[in-house]
Amino acid sequence: MEGLKLYNFKTVEKLISPRKGETKFGEKIAFIEDINELKEHTAKFVIFGIPEDIGVRANHGKPGTSNAWEACLSSLLNIQHNEYTHPESLLLLGHIDCSEEMKKAGNIDDADPNYLPKLGDLTEIIDQKVSTLVEYIISAGKIPLIIGGGHNNAYGNIKGSSKAIGKALNVLNIDAHTDLRRLEHRHSGNGFSFAREEGFLNRYTIFGLARNYTPQYIFDEIEASEQTEFRLFEELLEYSSEDLNTAFMDSLEFVRDEEFGLELDCDVIKDFPASAQTPSGFKIEQVRHFISLAARLPECSYLHLCEAAPTPAGSAQVGKALSFFITDFLKAAYGR
Repeated sequence: MEGLKLYNFKTVEKLISPRKGETKFGEKIAFIEDINELKEHTAKFVIFGIPEDIGVRANHGKPGTSNAWEACLSSLLNIQHNEYTHPESLLLLGHIDCSEEMKKAGNIDDADPNYLPKLGDLTEIIDQKVSTLVEYIISAGKIPLIIGGGHNNAYGNIKGSSKAIGKALNVLNIDAHTDLRRLEHRHSGNGFSFAREEGFLNRYTIFGLARNYTPQYIFDEIEASEQTEFRLFEELLEYSSEDLNTAFMDSLEFVRDEEFGLELDCDVIKDFPASAQTPSGFKIEQVRHFISLAARLPECSYLHLCEAAPTPAGSAQVGKALSFFITDFLKAAYGR
């Protein structure tokens, strides 16, 4: 498949640190030699990365999300294989090759008056790669776990899922932002706007929305739409653990009548190294619980972890966090 770099064990073997008497997750994870083998493979879940930060830069954001996939792999492959982690259920597909687009983005002068639209053009190329791959995976009866890149990639996830199921997709987005900005050039802030405009997005709920960073025109548009709702983080702050759990279940009820995608923007987590890092947000433990609650539902069609932007010093911790999210999802969804 064009745009996909397929992995085998030799691709990742150097990332695994074996230890006598133990078996690491990466030693039991599945691979395929050809994309055409996917449909017949016994693994229920398929994981791949998107190492890019072009969509973030096109949205006036800071680069760094291109590093999340490598950080995630380095951690995920080295967790323990045991009765709780189920590596045999997960197929490590590879990553979407964004190297050419990243190179072109790096060569655009940021003083160019068309700097942002040019980045948007490159984002559209990645959109197509993402949507094609997600459509293929879901059409093969698998559940994709999509790691890395900016939240611009939600558009490709939604489009690919919608085409695979033959109707518009519902989405639950755990996020401090709506990503419903205006339909200008493509970037990380308008993936959901484009998905809705093109008929790929049906019901949409945002859990943890930050009131300080949401324009009034977006609040007005949401109020006028029966297909969109949100929960403000500031209101959720006042909830007990039980009430917070109930609020999240209510958000799930809004989307779970049909297939839905689960999006997690890491900038909703307090002090998490993300493209829009925040000092005020959910705890990692709360987010892990949200993921588990959503993954238990048979209508949950994919998981997307985005906007993580690890620094060299913090790469290991980001990788561990993403690995927790992945294994929480696997554990909750494995037996459903």
